[in-house]
Amino acid sequence: MTQPDEPQGFPVKLIDKEQLTPTQIVEQLDKYIIGQKEAKKSVAIALRNRLRRQNVSEELRDEIMPNNIIMIGPTGVGKTEIARRLAKLAKAPFIKVEASKFTEVGYVGRDVESMIRDLVEQSVAMVRSEKSEEVREKAALLVEERLLDILLPPVSGLEEPEHVGDEENAVVVEGDAEVVGEKNLEREINRKSRQKMRERLRDGRMEDRQIELEVSSDGQGGMMQIFGPLGQMEEIGNIMQDLMSGMPKKRKKRRMTIAEARKYLEQEEVQKLIDMDAVVKEALRKVEDSGIVFIDEIDKIAAPTTGAGGKGPDVSREGVQRDLLPIVEGSAVSTKYGVVKTDHVLFIASGAFHVARPSDLIPELQGRFPIRVELKSLTEDDFYLILTKPRNALIKQYRAMLKTEQIDLEFTDEAIREIARTAAKVNETVENIGARRLHTILTNLLEELMFGIPEMVTDGTIDRNVVIDDNQVREKLGKVVADRDLSQYIL
Repeated sequence: MTQPDEPQGFPVKLIDKEQLTPTQIVEQLDKYIIGQKEAKKSVAIALRNRLRRQNVSEELRDEIMPNNIIMIGPTGVGKTEIARRLAKLAKAPFIKVEASKFTEVGYVGRDVESMIRDLVEQSVAMVRSEKSEEVREKAALLVEERLLDILLPPVSGLEEPEHVGDEENAVVVEGDAEVVGEKNLEREINRKSRQKMRERLRDGRMEDRQIELEVSSDGQGGMMQIFGPLGQMEEIGNIMQDLMSGMPKKRKKRRMTIAEARKYLEQEEVQKLIDMDAVVKEALRKVEDSGIVFIDEIDKIAAPTTGAGGKGPDVSREGVQRDLLPIVEGSAVSTKYGVVKTDHVLFIASGAFHVARPSDLIPELQGRFPIRVELKSLTEDDFYLILTKPRNALIKQYRAMLKTEQIDLEFTDEAIREIARTAAKVNETVENIGARRLHTILTNLLEELMFGIPEMVTDGTIDRNVVIDDNQVREKLGKVVADRDLSQYIL
């Protein structure tokens, strides 16, 4: 069996061991998302492939296209959360958009290219934050000096006088020497005082002291928004805002505590230390090599084959698909930071596809999403795990919130099972909204407790340890669950 010839001089570049493997990526996602193994596996492979692409030779690098993914499944099963957590793991620029925002009938929605401009803004903010952390220690030292200059201005240095040989000037030289000695003594006293002041600043003993600081005056009219029928109006608005920000700002004096002044001055110093040209260059590279765009509700722009045959809103839906096509396929998008190529941006689309099907998308767009993953509806066991296993589980959130009121909230295992059973039952009989049903159920279950607990703690009419058992769950939710009409309104 013959193998295709590799490019001449192909350098084998290995991936660093520190990088996450697909198995490790899935393990990280398991900490926050229950089930959906197939979807996690697909996105883990996609993320690893991006890393592999960056390590191949330049000759082949541009030829390797990302395998975009469509995730199919009902709402609340983890589609958005998988994409969001994936971006955090990759430390990649991430933006979530709803496809339906581009297709309101009778209203011209946002330009489709705006998703890439938003992604670039996200990337610039991310890189700026990273660079800020790198220079924060140096900025803190500069802030300390500026605070000392305000509290105790330094004594200006005095140069040593020149010695003149004639006797006529000897007295003057001697007098100057006395002045120099006094100045040196004054400067030494000032230096020691500043050192003591520096120690007090570092110990945090002066944080509440008021000082006067000159700050830039940001007028309320600084925000500018231009409305128009075309997406280009958004760009014009950005240009106008940049022009306004480039104008010199008025300065005014304000009294504030040293703690407040420290934060303000630190922002100023960090901005001075950061090279924004390097930030923009790095941000654009991140977008092109590792950017992730999550397009939600893509099924809303897929016209069902049993529809009106291309009449009415279906024309708008197909128009949005055709607008999306060049962005997903790979094109150059103009942003205020420069031109960005979308050839290697990873697009992850998702939709419930209750009415339409993925095959109802135009063939060209279907071809740009070669990987399709079906996410399963959540079962009673899944709900139990969602309530207990993830690091950000709902029960852990409620316990943490009530801890601020000095209340220890506990759920028995039977109570958690009953909540999971209730969520699964309501999703089957009313409307399947996935894990979001748990928010509704827990809010109703704990409503009275969350409302009255501050007064009950003050009056001492409540035990510090509150235990929720399965009987309380059934008593609180049983009637609502049994009445289907009532469930539609309450749960």
